[in-house]
Amino acid sequence: MLMRAMLLEAPRQPLRLVDLPVPKPNPEQVLIRVHACAVCRTDLHIVDGELTHPKLPLIPGHQIVGIVEAVGERVEKFQLGDRVGVPWLGYTCGQCRYCVSGRENLCDYAKFTGYNLDGGYAEYTVADHRFCFFIPEGYPDLQAAPLLCGGLIGYRAYRMAGDNVEKLGFYGFGSAAHILNQLARYHGRQVFAFTRAGDTQGQEFARQLGAVWTGSSDELPPEPLDAAIIFAPVGKLVPAALRAIAKGGVVVCAGIHMSEIPAFSYEILWEERVLRSVANLTRQDGEEFLALAPQVPIHTKVNLFDLSEANEALDALRSGKIEGSAVLVVD
Repeated sequence: MLMRAMLLEAPRQPLRLVDLPVPKPNPEQVLIRVHACAVCRTDLHIVDGELTHPKLPLIPGHQIVGIVEAVGERVEKFQLGDRVGVPWLGYTCGQCRYCVSGRENLCDYAKFTGYNLDGGYAEYTVADHRFCFFIPEGYPDLQAAPLLCGGLIGYRAYRMAGDNVEKLGFYGFGSAAHILNQLARYHGRQVFAFTRAGDTQGQEFARQLGAVWTGSSDELPPEPLDAAIIFAPVGKLVPAALRAIAKGGVVVCAGIHMSEIPAFSYEILWEERVLRSVANLTRQDGEEFLALAPQVPIHTKVNLFDLSEANEALDALRSGKIEGSAVLVVD
């Protein structure tokens, strides 16, 4: 039996639509018929060669929603017909010092969906059942898919920004920010949205979602922020965000890749400001966020592309033309 898939054969080359055998699950895996797969900036970093050493050839995609069609002999969590989601974190060893200390997101031997493992730009995929999530009821497949990275890793970044946050800045207002903006408002926080200079459409989108101020990333907000999360992969935003936060504030770099950070004066880090990164996610992050999302409730704005249009979706994301999230409609 064959399936359609979008294949990356070499960095900086378009994905190619191919027919491949449907994979068979090993004893720890489930076979999933993919219904939707959201497109992430991490996919773009892989395709553009900015994240090195992917498995090649590779089926990208790590925000997968689909139906379980077969289970391995050791799988007890899921049954045929269950609707599941597959995130970026696809495997951890469970034995290294990071895993045993509750930091599996830093596992020395981790494998990632759509990078080390084939992902969801295909009609079928297999995934380790231990790293799959039940999808909350009330979320259609297309709206659920962006929750699995923009939501999950965004949620981890949001938590790392701290608890004593009233004024929160988002640098880059894409998929993750449009999800986390809703969570921030649910918690009574004020959101300040920073976009590319001249991106009036993105700023208007942020205002529609309740941002109290919008501006370009080279502007200072009208008042100091308690924390800022940088979603855009632009190193020069780090000193910009540090200048925007108050004493004791936190700047979180939420992306897996960022351009070089320019040198900056110690003065803008002083007074106990904190600069940190976020790497990957844990299964606990996933369980917490997917339980919280329906309570807010979080709504995702999606731009739909057919599976065969994955290159067009990546191009639209690359050029900043996506408002909300891009999602591949697979089935």
